[in-house]
Amino acid sequence: MARKIDPWHISRRIGRFTGDRRVIALLLFAALFVAGRAWLAEHPQHDPWAPLDLDDPPGWATPRKLQAMRSDPGQCREVLGRSDIAFTSLEPAGEGACARPDRLRLGDYPLSPPPPPMTCAVAAGLELWQRNTLEPLAQDLFGSTIARVEHLGVYSCRRLYGRSDGPYSEHATGNAIDIAGFVLEDGTRISVLGDWAGDGDKARFLRAARDGACSAFATTLSPDYNAAHADHFHLDMDARWSAVCR
Repeated sequence: MARKIDPWHISRRIGRFTGDRRVIALLLFAALFVAGRAWLAEHPQHDPWAPLDLDDPPGWATPRKLQAMRSDPGQCREVLGRSDIAFTSLEPAGEGACARPDRLRLGDYPLSPPPPPMTCAVAAGLELWQRNTLEPLAQDLFGSTIARVEHLGVYSCRRLYGRSDGPYSEHATGNAIDIAGFVLEDGTRISVLGDWAGDGDKARFLRAARDGACSAFATTLSPDYNAAHADHFHLDMDARWSAVCR
């Protein structure tokens, strides 16, 4: 007579042996892996292997991807193109510590004076800052959009703080920009020098703009850093990441 199989008896035996537990663990791992890959596919901003697209919201992997662009101008230009950002590549310039092999000019960014030559990484940081911080802030606090971002320059072949020795500034290679203020479409002007110390919407705008820049640039310095930055934000794409955010 054939022995009757008891399903309940079999189910109670599953997991008693090492082999059973290994199979179950592998199945669970495989399910989690598949689910994780599917989630990353829907959220590429968190996927370290997905190409950077500046149209995506910032995510866990964004700083590392931005840092990688610092040493790979070709990859950076691919990101700008993929993100539909207009720019013009420029010939290398300078020599020695002030050599600028990576130079481009943004096509329609609202910088005033008009966009100067800069590294691709700085251009990408400016685009991220405008899309994810400046425009939402202007709309939220003032119900307007950004008309101009006023800057004090990008390139300056000099050492840090104008000293005669020591490390060169990121400005020496066009890898930094100093921002002095903002003008909105409704005519509102927001000045780092004049409005940082206030407590109204302009001061709130500037502090939130500074905080947002810390997610888009390797270094962000504001009037909170020292007196030398009382009238501007210093933003650069140094090879380090988030070493200074003040």
